[in-house]
Amino acid sequence: MTGTTIRKSIYLNATPEQVWPWLTDPDKLAIWFHRPGATLTTGGSLEMCGDDGGAPLIWGKVTVARAPEYLEYTFTIKPMGDASSVVKWTLEPVDGGTRLSLEHSGLPQGGGAFGMIEALDMGWDDHITRMRKGIRDGNG
Repeated sequence: MTGTTIRKSIYLNATPEQVWPWLTDPDKLAIWFHRPGATLTTGGSLEMCGDDGGAPLIWGKVTVARAPEYLEYTFTIKPMGDASSVVKWTLEPVDGGTRLSLEHSGLPQGGGAFGMIEALDMGWDDHITRMRKGIRDGNG
C-alpha cells in the first residue's frame, strides 16, 4: 500500500490480555478513542461516532482480530474521501507489561494531505495518552 505511515509504540503496565479489551470493547474504546457500534471482531464492521451519536467519524472493516496479540482494520474519515487506510495494533508481552505498537499506513501523500496527516498524528498521541491513563487508573 502506498502513502504515508504513522508509527508509535508505548509500554503499558498491564498484560496483553488486560490491554486487548481497550482496543476492542466499545465501553473501553469510548474512554480513550470513540465508541464503536459493536465489539471489534474479525470480519466485523468498524463504525465509530462522536459523543453526539451523529454520523460516523470513522468507518471501515476489521480484517484481523487475534486476541491478545494483533488487531487490524481499515480506517476511513471524511477528509480522506473514498480512500482507505489501515490501522494495525501489535501487543507484545515484555517484562512488567506490554509493548503496544500502532502502525497507521496507506494515508494520502503530498503537500495537500499534510495537514490531515499532522492532525491524525497528534490525534493518535492524544488518544494513546488517554488509553494509558485509563489503564493505569483501572477505569472501565
